[in-house]
Order: sequence, then structure tokens, then C-alpha cells
Amino acid sequence: MDSNFIQHLAVSLPGFLFAIVFHEAAHAWMATKFGDDTAKSQGRLSLNPVVHYDLVGTVIFPLIGALMGGVMFGWAKPVPIDTRRFRNVRSGIFWVSFAGPGANILLSLVSALLMALVYAKVPQTFEFYEIILLMLKNSMFINIILAVFNLIPFPPLDGSKMVSSMLDYEAARKYEDLQRYSFVFILILWFTPIFSYLLRPAIYFGNQMFGLFLHLLG
Repeated sequence: MDSNFIQHLAVSLPGFLFAIVFHEAAHAWMATKFGDDTAKSQGRLSLNPVVHYDLVGTVIFPLIGALMGGVMFGWAKPVPIDTRRFRNVRSGIFWVSFAGPGANILLSLVSALLMALVYAKVPQTFEFYEIILLMLKNSMFINIILAVFNLIPFPPLDGSKMVSSMLDYEAARKYEDLQRYSFVFILILWFTPIFSYLLRPAIYFGNQMFGLFLHLLG
């Protein structure tokens, strides 16, 4: 097996697993705050990657991305949510949907902070200096990509559920019907520059946060 692929996998996999596991655990945690413990009762309020494992999204898809030399991208098994158990349905749907990408935004900021700490405080002579920096950089970008992707308001992505929570019943049903075109939509994002355009402001923000943390650390 190609050594470059092994190295790329090694520095990307930790950040990828943290990103998808925290994403789903955040959905589960926020659901409990609104009165639905379905995910918790099924053992999904957990940071154990095994309980969130999805063959295609957690193994096959990210491995293909890694083989192509790009950022690892994928997903975990969605946590079960019963909106009928929410104390406030509209608020519950909105905040439970936002919790996943919100967790990724938080992880990207933590990664940027840790990267700045390593860059500023760890001597470059440290044996694993470059590897740790690369792992944190990959973690920052993987979380940014997952956050932006999931916030796109196209069903069934989290962003669409946030929008749906603000619509009346009939409008929400019609909006959710767009899900039948989700595969075509994903292909358009994958094979055109559209998604890269959406990512540019977010990646710029991530780099700025790293620069700000570095400045604050002196």
C-alpha cells in the first residue's frame, strides 16, 4: 500500500472520527434537552465511534476521498429523533438540527486553538511537531467542511430542517419533497465548483481564527 496514502490516512482519521461522532452525539444531546431521549435510550448519546458506525459513510466514502488525496469526508449513522416528544416542536427541530454542525464549528475552533498552541509553544525539534500540526490542520478543515455541508438548506441536510422548522405544515411538506432530488443535488455539488465556492468564506474564517489565536498567544 502506498506510504503517502498511509500517512494521509493517519493524519486525517482522528479528526474525521471526532468530527462525525461529535456531530451525531450533539444531535442526541440536544434532543434530550428538548425532552426526547430516544437516541440516549438506544446508546447513541456516546462518543464511542462504534455506536455511530455506518459502512458507506464512515468507511467506504472517506477511504475513497483519502485515496484520491483529498480531505476525508463522510458521515455517521443518523441518531433517531422523535420530534413528537419535544416540549417545543419548532424550537426543538431547529436546535437539534443545528447541534450537529454547531459541534463541528466548535471542534474547528478548538483545532485552530490547539494548532496555534503547538505552533507557538512546542519546539520544532520535537519529533512529532509536524505530524501533530498536520493532524490539527486536517481536523480544522474536516470540521469546517462538514459544518458548511450540513448547513446547506437542501433536504435532508440539517440546514433544511432548520428552515423547515420555521415554515407552516403545508409549506414544510412541499419543501421536504425536494429530498427526492437529493442524490442529483449531491452529484452537482461533487462535480462542480459550487461547494468550493461555499467553502471559501468558511475556510478563510478558519485561517483567520488560527491567526487570531496565534496572535493572542504571542
